[in-house]
Amino acid sequence: MPPRLTRAQEIQTALADDIVHGRIGPGEALDETRLAAAFGVSRTPVREAIRQLEAIGLAEARPHRGAVAADISEQRLDEMFVVMAELEAMAARFAAAAMTPVERRELEQLHRSAGAIVSEGALAAYVAANDVFHDAVYRGAHNVFLAEMAQLVRARLAPFRHAQFETMGRVAKSHVEHGLVVEAILRGDGESAAAEMRRHILVVRTAVETVTQAIPGHERPSVSAPLQAGAPRRP
Repeated sequence: MPPRLTRAQEIQTALADDIVHGRIGPGEALDETRLAAAFGVSRTPVREAIRQLEAIGLAEARPHRGAVAADISEQRLDEMFVVMAELEAMAARFAAAAMTPVERRELEQLHRSAGAIVSEGALAAYVAANDVFHDAVYRGAHNVFLAEMAQLVRARLAPFRHAQFETMGRVAKSHVEHGLVVEAILRGDGESAAAEMRRHILVVRTAVETVTQAIPGHERPSVSAPLQAGAPRRP
């Protein structure tokens, strides 16, 4: 069971979701007093939530004016997902070579358990299991610095990664994609593990784009081709 969130974390999650879905627009003030009243709390957890948003790039501090929602461009998201895809691919490649037999069995069991969650249609549980799965791959890579960098980028992209599951059938597809990564790791095929993990992350980016394009005023050209090439979009 995932750890219980603090009130500040709950508020940060709610505000991040509003920013990702355009309910709080770019440049809109994150007024502590108004938000405290809306959430029925003091300004302290709201202030902490805003700091957390600033740490992951979803809010920007303005001197003497308070914080505002950040404007996250599609190019910025492309760049972040490309980096995330390469870090995750590297972790999968290393894990295929370095995982112990016990770690391989644990990864297989995690994937099997996630399958039961998919069958039950428990979205929140799958989101948590998804994070546990990727953490297991990081640990199995046996490279602490790589794990730290991958977790940092995943945290920055967490609100967008969670939004992917709003697309039709995405949970089941994500589980299938994880299965291909697991199979490659278990047979010690580092190159295939890296390729499947990279492909998985870029599919996540496409799913996120589907969600953001559904927001009025957010229609943008497709990003699939430049992402598959591993290069940022050209203006």
